[in-house]
Amino acid sequence: MTTAIQDADTVLGVPTITPDVYPPQHDSALLIDVMRSTGRVPGNRVADLCTGSGVVGLAAAATGAADVTALDLSADAVRCARGNAAAAGLNVDVHLGSWARAVEFGPFDVVTCNPPYVPFDDGADVVPIAGPSTAWNAGRDGRLVLDPLCENVPSMLADGGTVLIVQSEFAGIGATVRALRAAGLRADVVAEQLIPFGPVMSARAEWLEREGLLPRGRREEWIAVIRGDVR
Repeated sequence: MTTAIQDADTVLGVPTITPDVYPPQHDSALLIDVMRSTGRVPGNRVADLCTGSGVVGLAAAATGAADVTALDLSADAVRCARGNAAAAGLNVDVHLGSWARAVEFGPFDVVTCNPPYVPFDDGADVVPIAGPSTAWNAGRDGRLVLDPLCENVPSMLADGGTVLIVQSEFAGIGATVRALRAAGLRADVVAEQLIPFGPVMSARAEWLEREGLLPRGRREEWIAVIRGDVR
């Protein structure tokens, strides 16, 4: 297992963000760092699920992917990602719809995903700059997207394909490893990083404390990238 130490600005560059799109943060930076380090992207087909601003898909295209398909449920995110791709002169095919639509365009050699993974609490307000709640709210256990994603991602992968998923400790990192293995992939944590809470987790902190999921006063979280490979 490796630990990424680069900060978000170093890895991400500065994509254009509109008010209705979740801005890239440490988790996207860590995912991009790991994706590049695998050496799996150049010359291969890549899908970026839950693409948001498109920053991970753009990084795949810039790293030499043969083609990149990106998907997001938000029409605002799709427009933002398309605009960022055009501005960067990169070929990223961005589609509106659920991550599950990836099977229509596959199979892919590499699938990346930064899904919603924050445990959901109706009572927690999140500052407007964080973007739409669909970009992070993921059910009471944070696994509303992760569980079906792990179950279905093998159908998106080509022979020898790889999936890279980034998430927080609060959505059960070990549960994702087990779910990918149950779906028939070799899977393990390949990178982790301790980061300060952003606006979303800060808004959830008191609820997480009340639920016994967060030690009182702690305002940092471990994020991790889990890699799964077709056997």
